[in-house]
Amino acid sequence: MKIVAIIPARYASSRYPGKPLADMDGKPMIRRVYEQVEKVLKEVWVATDDRRILDTVSAFGGKAVMTSPAHKSGTDRCREALERVGGAFDVVLNIQGDEPFIHPEQIRTLVDCFDSSDVQIATLVKPFRKEDGFEALFNPASPKVVLNNRSEAVYFSRSVIPYVRDAHHSEWLDRHVFYKHIGVYGYRADVLRRITQLPQSPLEKTESLEQLRWIENGFTIKAGITERETIGIDTPQDMEKALAFLRRQAGS
Repeated sequence: MKIVAIIPARYASSRYPGKPLADMDGKPMIRRVYEQVEKVLKEVWVATDDRRILDTVSAFGGKAVMTSPAHKSGTDRCREALERVGGAFDVVLNIQGDEPFIHPEQIRTLVDCFDSSDVQIATLVKPFRKEDGFEALFNPASPKVVLNNRSEAVYFSRSVIPYVRDAHHSEWLDRHVFYKHIGVYGYRADVLRRITQLPQSPLEKTESLEQLRWIENGFTIKAGITERETIGIDTPQDMEKALAFLRRQAGS
């Protein structure tokens, strides 16, 4: 099975312009993401819409490709990058450019989902823990997912799903295992081409979650379960927390 990892990275961001190039103790964030993925896979590419990001990746010896600034999602950017890179890849991984702490074990878990030939799309989920607090469970910025008995996603939502009837919400984490969605994906190459041709769906527009478009159109999404937390960086304040975490790691 031939696998390529693509890291979508755009320069413009309303909350954090230039985020991929933000310094993380001597390395731009995009380099830290790239190096984590490179621990597992040989074929790693950054897909960007900005020459500054492309030049930065090239300067540290990485591979990068320019893509259109018009893409609305990382999935769309991965599709164009796949066509530009070429090569007969079976599976494409979409690793977000703001996940500098993604662990090699998580990438392997995503890859392992494709050991089954019937898997079309894969992603990662993590159980919410009681110590995370109820605020984490009810945070709409942290999508939840319900799985069936084949570890396939039934539905994703910004709301808490499922609803635990006849119990106060303070008891919910004792009554049920809730799953947090970790936003990295793997796709069969032919499936990636198909899903990026689909128009936005009603559920996708309602929840602002692109994976609902795929479910509405009959595609299945396999979920690999990870116990590791990730630290996504959306704002300069998030970066401050990430740098503190990085320094604690270096000192341990």
